[in-house]
Amino acid sequence: MRFAFSTLGVPGMPVPEVIGLAAATGYQGVELRAHPEEPVHPLLGTRERAEVRGRFADAGIEILAVAGYAGVAAARDAAGEKELAQELHDLVLLAADLGAPYVRVFPGGGDRPADAADADAARRLAAVAPLAAERGVRVLLETHDSHRTGADAARVLGPVGHRQIGAVWDVLHSWLGGEEPVDTHAALAPHLGYVQVKDVASADDRTPLPLGAGTLPLAAVLDTLTRDPEDAHGPVPAAEGSFEQGPGGWLCWEYEKRWFPGAADLTGLLAPGRAHLQRLLSGAAAGS
Repeated sequence: MRFAFSTLGVPGMPVPEVIGLAAATGYQGVELRAHPEEPVHPLLGTRERAEVRGRFADAGIEILAVAGYAGVAAARDAAGEKELAQELHDLVLLAADLGAPYVRVFPGGGDRPADAADADAARRLAAVAPLAAERGVRVLLETHDSHRTGADAARVLGPVGHRQIGAVWDVLHSWLGGEEPVDTHAALAPHLGYVQVKDVASADDRTPLPLGAGTLPLAAVLDTLTRDPEDAHGPVPAAEGSFEQGPGGWLCWEYEKRWFPGAADLTGLLAPGRAHLQRLLSGAAAGS
């Protein structure tokens, strides 16, 4: 597997410094938080996009994903529907211009009835799938907020049934939802793009910690990723089978420094975190 980190952990850091940090700490990729607070966002001009893409390419660092904040399961009126469609459109074009294979979106369903939230999310993701296919980008629904487990996300992704629509597995949220890693993997395997890893002290204290210093079941997550799930739910929407996970897949450390400014700086934690993940992967491979 390959390793990436999210710029959520280095808020506001200029692109050249992000690239240098990735290169210095052995990370092959970066997930770019696509927000106006950051150097890279959907309002970036054509010339600036080309410059960012070129800088990453010259350094041999991949842009793993554009991490957007579109809430595809939220209740919206007619104007809100148009706004969301435009937001998804802009995120796909940004990812394509940067050469990123993925766009991350959120559910954002709040307290809506699950059937209504699921149906709206599936409809909206299906609507953007043709553009994503045209531009060579996959739009990934993160296990988060109203759809924090693999089972929740699969209720949306199964009906869409399109290869360009998939999932990001955020291990914190599936854990908060009480789902075992092996069950999350089984639910998401037909759709999985990449996995976001992190660590926290407890469900009540989510201050980001160095990988391995908290309570999240990272060893169990990596162990199940090295195996074919025994009970993958739902049809795989392409003859090739599961997507990117397994050999050559991505683990992305999402360290939420932006939301917890008092947390330790990520820069000094990146290399030890990568080493920790490598040890866990080696142990999982030996066990399998």
